Amino acid sequence: MAIDNKKDLKQVRQRNYLARDFDGFRSVLLNYAKQYYPDKIQDFSEASMGGLFLDMAAYIGDNMSFYLDHLYGELNYETVVETQNIEKILRTSNIKITGVSPSIVTVDFYIEVPVSEIDNSKPSLNLLPTIKSESVVSSNDGVTFSLFEDVNFWEIDDETKQIKVAKDVTVKNGRKINDKIVSKILIKSGVCGSGKQVTENFSLGDFIPFRKIFLSNSNITEILSVTDGLGNTYYEVDSLSNDVIYKNVLNTNSNFDVKDSLKVIPAPYRFTKQVSLSSRTTTLTLGGGTADNLEDDIIPDPSEFSIPMPFSKTFSRVSVNPQKMLQTSTLGVSSINTTLSVTYRHGGGLYHNVGPDTVRNINSLVMFFPENPLAVLQNQIRTSLEISNPQPASGGEDAPTDQQLLSLVSSARNSQERIVTKEDLLARVYTMPSNFGRVFRASITKNPTNPLASRLYIISRNNQDQLITSPDTLKINLRKYLSAYRMISDAIDIMDAAIINLEINFDVIVDPSLNKNLILQSILNDLKKQFEITKLQIGQPIIISNITSLIYSKTGVIAVDNLKISNINGEVKNREYSQISFDVDINTKNQIIYPAEGCIFEIKYPEINIAGRCISAKVLK
Repeated sequence: MAIDNKKDLKQVRQRNYLARDFDGFRSVLLNYAKQYYPDKIQDFSEASMGGLFLDMAAYIGDNMSFYLDHLYGELNYETVVETQNIEKILRTSNIKITGVSPSIVTVDFYIEVPVSEIDNSKPSLNLLPTIKSESVVSSNDGVTFSLFEDVNFWEIDDETKQIKVAKDVTVKNGRKINDKIVSKILIKSGVCGSGKQVTENFSLGDFIPFRKIFLSNSNITEILSVTDGLGNTYYEVDSLSNDVIYKNVLNTNSNFDVKDSLKVIPAPYRFTKQVSLSSRTTTLTLGGGTADNLEDDIIPDPSEFSIPMPFSKTFSRVSVNPQKMLQTSTLGVSSINTTLSVTYRHGGGLYHNVGPDTVRNINSLVMFFPENPLAVLQNQIRTSLEISNPQPASGGEDAPTDQQLLSLVSSARNSQERIVTKEDLLARVYTMPSNFGRVFRASITKNPTNPLASRLYIISRNNQDQLITSPDTLKINLRKYLSAYRMISDAIDIMDAAIINLEINFDVIVDPSLNKNLILQSILNDLKKQFEITKLQIGQPIIISNITSLIYSKTGVIAVDNLKISNINGEVKNREYSQISFDVDINTKNQIIYPAEGCIFEIKYPEINIAGRCISAKVLK
């Protein structure tokens, strides 16, 4: 049978898929309607029914196009904007989300101990105390610090097995009566971290697999202990499949000069920790098994949860709970019908980097005397205690921003839990757990004397946004942290970055018809923003043309004259600067000032070290 093309074949209509916004959709729909429905609607003005249909269809198309682009952008770490999607990308990239980091400070503890009745050149050994790690001190402006470990003024003599003054204790003469020394001043240092210690209790009722515990405080820097009412200790692990943890314990073997011993401890009770990116609150996830079957540390038998058909040809309808398969002690266990106690330390930030000689207050003192002397003598030692910090606190930093964390995604995805490239090392440095302190800036260079070694330069800052040398404790923590990811044939030398303080002076010629003071103030404000310490890196040069371009960009500036960038060091007008001497002219090439290796530029006092003078054009005539 012949086919009438006009009647039996469906007419092919042309479609346009190039429209992406409201105007584009409306234009395409209008042409489509005029071409294929010319006899239906002729009026497509804004007030007509045809215009209404076009606007509604274009509006829907515009929204769908927008959300399609938005959803596609949320899959890429370079374009993602929603916090929950940023958090997912960070977790899949194995980047730990952290809050503020605590400040670390070395505190000197001074006690006055009466001299021994047998030998008045030495303190009474039975009065030597231990300051426990539960003690809390604070600075003059209210920042609290807790001891990381006990401060022992005594130790056991290997030969006599008697108490003696610890090797790292400094002994000085104390009070005199009738020119006779009656007491000794003992000084010992202890490392403290900022933040407040809190204990929260949670009621554990019926069994819930993978129970989540939501801690109320934000910016938790360290989980100190997790225990339940039955005496079980829960250990933090990276994954619930990890059934052991490594713990350092005091070495009691006197034959070896090793402070701690490393022991492998089974961890049937364990948890993982996650930090919310938006609120910086912490959630603990307990194991999926119940402690009732702790002795069966195997995957459950699937036959126990299958449909029962023993010797039967028929069976009734039964229900199967697939979650039973997850109730296995191989993913950790948790107790039921008890109370879970979580002790942690929270708080920190840049303002916790207090200055020297400011940690002087004792908030809570826990002192132990191994020889148990008279209570009067114990109280005398306690009341004599004084503290001070000879060096400023450092290592405290504000919580990293979303963009700072996302900048680590590229290197973290390729790191494979090890340090191979420069980017791998920097990613590990900047993502070190916050309770160990945080490095403000880091830079890596080759070691010219060792081809298998790299030099890692680090620097910290204080609560006034000024650069300071990183404390030794932070370096030790960083060394221990990096050693777990370092290649066996590689070496990393951690070094202090040198600070080069600069000052900038300039003259500008402005239009006499404008307010020269307002122009000068605008220039100074922009220069201060350009040289904020958060915008400078170790080894970053200064491009002089960028400074002149910034000045010329201001309306009314005719010319720039006498632009001078110079080094300032030592003590100048009661202001302390870095001791580093730097020749700007020698290190300038093609209008670019290059720092030496491992150095960073800083405008320490921008209000003073960035100065300009405004000259009216009339003065030059």
